[in-house]
Amino acid sequence: MRPPETANSRPPVVIFAYRRPDHLRRTLAALAANDGASETHVILHSDGPRSTADAAAVNAVRKVAQEAAASGAFAGLEIVAHDWNKGLAANIVDGVTAAMAAHGRAIVVEDDIVTARGFLDFMRAGLDRFEGDPRVWHISGWIYDIDPAGLPDYALWQVMNCWGWASWADRWQHYGAEPDRILNEWDDATRRRFNLDGAENFFKHIEQNVCGQKRTWACFWYATIFEHQGLCLTPTRGFAQNIGLDGTGENCVSQGLPPFDESARFAGFPAEIDECAEMVRRIRRTLGVRPERPVMRHLKRMERSLRRIKKRIAGQAR
Repeated sequence: MRPPETANSRPPVVIFAYRRPDHLRRTLAALAANDGASETHVILHSDGPRSTADAAAVNAVRKVAQEAAASGAFAGLEIVAHDWNKGLAANIVDGVTAAMAAHGRAIVVEDDIVTARGFLDFMRAGLDRFEGDPRVWHISGWIYDIDPAGLPDYALWQVMNCWGWASWADRWQHYGAEPDRILNEWDDATRRRFNLDGAENFFKHIEQNVCGQKRTWACFWYATIFEHQGLCLTPTRGFAQNIGLDGTGENCVSQGLPPFDESARFAGFPAEIDECAEMVRRIRRTLGVRPERPVMRHLKRMERSLRRIKKRIAGQAR
């Protein structure tokens, strides 16, 4: 059992920001309105400018952070200002790793995540509830736009969502970004399970990292959880919303936002929280099964054939 929380033992909120001061202002304002915000320590990682053209926006972000630190809304707000541009993935991985090493667990928010009033209470309660449960690796604050009627308030499932999340150091220590290994080792059945039985193409993010099209982190955290057969706790009514789907984000395209109640509070967990097949069915319907185009099927068959040939050649060389 973890001892009762004190102001110093509560998990910190780690925020990652780059060059969107207006988004960060909304993120910090929503977090400050959370129950328990005044007892929460915040660590804000501000990435450095990629070029001189970004310097003004980065400086504006740091001014917003300094204003939030001076406001007294949080127990403390530490600003980690990087002189160079680490990039989103490296900034997050390094920052989360440092927070986990120092505190054993952490809540993570990017600069375009607006949280409901009960977000911090939900995250802290989830970290306490499942810390000793090796099945659970991740806590998500966001959920797909599904009808929650008739569903439990909270459920466990395989997919990781990173729009407001939390985890523990003993799970995060297994994180690794190994796109080439995954591409070579995962067969079609494994990839299909990873893709929620074809409802979404999560695996494409692994492939995009292999070819250099993207440099991301979240797909590898999901892959880590997936390979360890871990589960993720999720609310069926979200405590977080991404406001960065307006074309300003590093890796997200513009799209509409699902309904979101910023006043939603956390009322506690039920006695039992389990996997919910009906929730998964609704998510799969929301995502929709996307049929592969013939050219993509042909390219994937060629890729599988090349992998088999490489394995045979490697076996003959031994």
